[in-house]
Amino acid sequence: MKRILEVTGFLVMVFGVCGVIRELTDGWFRLMGVTRFLTENVGFLQGHELFANILIAALGLVIMIMSDRVKA
Repeated sequence: MKRILEVTGFLVMVFGVCGVIRELTDGWFRLMGVTRFLTENVGFLQGHELFANILIAALGLVIMIMSDRVKA
């Protein structure tokens, strides 16, 4: 379970950071644009894409921290 949380947290954090880079470069950085589907299709996130991607990256960090607290 611990390893699954570590991998999931890492992937979520990478997707969030890639989304932040994509938003700051006006879509030039299209690598791993997974979060684009979330930020463009959820109504209350439109116009707040940068903030949403920062929260996704922070959520990935929280999941990785939480994985350290889970006993093997």
